[in-house]
Amino acid sequence: MFSRSKTEMLYCGTSLLLVTAALWTTGDGCWGTPGCQIVDLSHTLDTESIKLPFFPDFHFTVLTQGLQPGGFWLEYNKFDTPEHISTHMDAPVHFFKEGLKLHEIPIQRFMGPGVVIDVRGKVDRNVDYRLGVADILRWERIYGPIPDGAIVFMWSGWDVRYPNKTLTFNSNTIEDSRTWHFPGFHPAAMSWLVENRNISMIGVDTPSVDYGPSTNYETHQIMCKANILGLEIVNNLGLIPASGSFITALPIKLLNGSGGLTRVVAMFKN
Repeated sequence: MFSRSKTEMLYCGTSLLLVTAALWTTGDGCWGTPGCQIVDLSHTLDTESIKLPFFPDFHFTVLTQGLQPGGFWLEYNKFDTPEHISTHMDAPVHFFKEGLKLHEIPIQRFMGPGVVIDVRGKVDRNVDYRLGVADILRWERIYGPIPDGAIVFMWSGWDVRYPNKTLTFNSNTIEDSRTWHFPGFHPAAMSWLVENRNISMIGVDTPSVDYGPSTNYETHQIMCKANILGLEIVNNLGLIPASGSFITALPIKLLNGSGGLTRVVAMFKN
């Protein structure tokens, strides 16, 4: 129902490039102008980085670090990491066989206007809260329709729990996914966005766009079948406005990747 072909998505990417150019022309891309604020929405990648417990661990190895015979300093390292760890992007192929792989996604898909939907109050009352259609419509009543090419974030306030794994998964037995409790996007809200708005991606400050108790990852399935990108474990959403920011989310260009580490940056006028 929601599937878009790769050809359609490449055409969509060209259209979004025009949207992106228009945004920069109108000043939403404010680099170098007075009052321009830039916020890093990414967590640092290290051995404490959050990932799903069944993924392999991150490893960092120092290969060379020290003064060389020629009198100069030299340092280089290697690292081994799963795709889906710390702040990262889900490519559509993650949950849809015909979806775009990470290296196939048009570069213009990685930027667009930011939409931050605050559900912290509801999460305080229900840690398994799922952002719903009503939350989207409430945002639109205040700020207007979600713009084309938008990156729609759920702000639950969950990033303050990072990198404590017990708090992030809200479980004392994180190896058992049946015990996870954290907020995410409701599948109905994801379907509504696919059917009614032309967004580029969604993002969450939790480990998954699906809420903790999910067993079939329905939001992931709907998102990926529509070739919409997903950002997970985002940081600092409380430092950017609900509307009016310009987001750049650049993942590693990994051949055939189902996802990858991503530096997410917000830019907006103060």
